[in-house]
Amino acid sequence: MRKRIDRAMGLNSKLFVSFFKIGGFTIGGGFAMIPLMQREVVEKHGWLDEKEFIDILAVAQSSPGIFAVNMATYVGKKIGGAGGAFMAVLGNIMPSLVSILAIAMFFRSFRENQVIEHIFMGVRPAVVALIAAPAFKMAKSLDIGWNNFWIPIVGAVLISFMGVSPIYVILGAGLGGFIYGWIKRRMKGGEK
Repeated sequence: MRKRIDRAMGLNSKLFVSFFKIGGFTIGGGFAMIPLMQREVVEKHGWLDEKEFIDILAVAQSSPGIFAVNMATYVGKKIGGAGGAFMAVLGNIMPSLVSILAIAMFFRSFRENQVIEHIFMGVRPAVVALIAAPAFKMAKSLDIGWNNFWIPIVGAVLISFMGVSPIYVILGAGLGGFIYGWIKRRMKGGEK
């Protein structure tokens, strides 16, 4: 029993440290954390394989709530149960909480500071790259090719330029995938 508790404590502390790093070095919101999380969870620790990571990514994005917290919750729960989920979420939100408290305390003193404004102007394009890099990596692992590359492009256009809610895009893509799978099964059943 003691060994089991020690093992759980060790795993939970690893989850906390990993998600603390992810939360601490993520600038630009939940999507910017994807490459860091993929490196920690899939490549470094091997807690999930690439397909599981992408599945959890899809569920976290389509679930209500904060994307980063959803990811930490799902990964932590899968790896360490309820305790793992708690430690992953705590690790993930702790750097932001400390940063926000510090900024709130000193905001008035550097609100008009040109240096700070220029730093943020430089960080914004880097955040775009942090979001684009895992998108291309995921597209590769999901076998998105010439026959289905139009799906994410249409989804992006609908959301960005036409103002369609991401919820409708997700529901439409899910329904389209269901119908496609159903038709494909019917056609295979008809061949026999």
